[in-house]
Amino acid sequence: MFTTPQGRPIDPTNLTRTFTTLLRKAGLRRIRFHDLRRSTATLLLEQGVELVVIKELLGHAHIGVTATVYAHVRLRLQRDAIDLLGHALRNPAETTGKPDDGNEPPLAGAAVR
Repeated sequence: MFTTPQGRPIDPTNLTRTFTTLLRKAGLRRIRFHDLRRSTATLLLEQGVELVVIKELLGHAHIGVTATVYAHVRLRLQRDAIDLLGHALRNPAETTGKPDDGNEPPLAGAAVR
């Protein structure tokens, strides 16, 4: 909740007006104030913050709400994880450019982005 300097709730219309003015002065496209909340949660999820922590930060009563709202991000992260796994399991000749002569130990892991 946002308050005035006197501690009273800010009128939503005034908040929207002020936010829109700040966006215009910064040369940014118009977005809803609520979009900041969604962007923050998406960035946290993409950085590996646990869904339960994001749920608590957002104040969702149930993790299912958080999981549903951010399912598209989770699916993208799952695809990225599968791509990383596929890269780690590729033939060493594909990743190093050298043929595998069988004399080298198997790759034990892959770099993480």
